[in-house]
Amino acid sequence: MTLRILGIDPGSRITGFGIIDVTGNKIEYVTSGCVRMQDDALPERLKTIYEGIRDIVELHTPQVMVIEQVFMKINVSSALKLGQARGAAICASVMQSLPVYEYTPTQIKQAIVGKGNAAKAQVQHMVVALLKLKGVPQADAADALACALCHSHTQQTLQQVNKAMPTQKLLQGMRRGRLR
Repeated sequence: MTLRILGIDPGSRITGFGIIDVTGNKIEYVTSGCVRMQDDALPERLKTIYEGIRDIVELHTPQVMVIEQVFMKINVSSALKLGQARGAAICASVMQSLPVYEYTPTQIKQAIVGKGNAAKAQVQHMVVALLKLKGVPQADAADALACALCHSHTQQTLQQVNKAMPTQKLLQGMRRGRLR
């Protein structure tokens, strides 16, 4: 069974998106790009994000959406705008009945590069390597693909843990002398 994952890197000027298909351990690139806003007022930019993500969801029919969580930088105003951009993207997905998963930038970098403080260039490099892309996607699109890849890796790990749990319980019981 194939799972189609839509990753979103939200921004109030540029919102990146990336879509991958996951079948077992096989990951395949579908598409990526950016929803670009004009120099309009914030409400118009939020409308553009909402409509852009809605159209992507309708066209590519992902089963889940993954989005980067807001992190506080120096500028509180920018963080608030980023939060509103996230809200527009989340609403567009939820209105299409998609479940939404969120990961911190550190979790995404850790899953893709192996360290939570990786540079953007390292994330782009690993996205290209993991998806076997011929070229380097734009930074926001690469970040969105990294979100999708992070979710795929996380879900695969959780499935492996869940499969191992009955074995773990059996081993624990054996160690305690309850099972022989």
